[in-house]
Amino acid sequence: MAGCGRKDGTEINEAVCLLLAISQHFCEVQCFAPNRPQTEVIDHLTDEQEANEERNILKEAARIARGKVLPIEEFKADDFDALLFSGGYGVAKNLCNYAYKGADMEVQPDVARAIMEMHAAKKPIGGMCIAPVLFVKLIPGVCVTLGSDGTADADNVFKMGANHVQTEHGDVVADNENRVFTTPAFMLDATLKDIYDGAYNLIDAILEEK
Repeated sequence: MAGCGRKDGTEINEAVCLLLAISQHFCEVQCFAPNRPQTEVIDHLTDEQEANEERNILKEAARIARGKVLPIEEFKADDFDALLFSGGYGVAKNLCNYAYKGADMEVQPDVARAIMEMHAAKKPIGGMCIAPVLFVKLIPGVCVTLGSDGTADADNVFKMGANHVQTEHGDVVADNENRVFTTPAFMLDATLKDIYDGAYNLIDAILEEK
């Protein structure tokens, strides 16, 4: 997780739909988040940055996870069958700096370690919304979706040496070679049902591939 709230943390609707989809597939889950300050704090009512406020990513993520969240430093690929990311601008601000640097982005080292450990172990990695940019930066030639072709985000996928597939609501792009699975979520103009469908289908695709 990347905090709590779509403008500076984890997108709450996506996270809850993903957690629900995992539960509906009778799988267990453990949430993780970085234990450090958010890059920004945004007033979600006014869209204004709160220049004098500081929030911790891990503590904010605990709001969604009902306190059951661990520092990402404690993540070990050997202990898990899959690694999943919901979206929200916090992914692009707190887990990497895509929001500020675009195709020249860097992934935070603790997040990069978790992803690359799973990739090396050939275990599934899934992402919703903007989260696939993490995989694009770290896994050469990976195939993902960020929703529509022809957008600045889709163009950045190609600039970083990866492949982009246009998708509609609920679609999942499965890169079976890299074991990476992505769905557009709120990268498209979506309803809550659309988000749920994408989350459910994402888990379906991962379990079918296994």
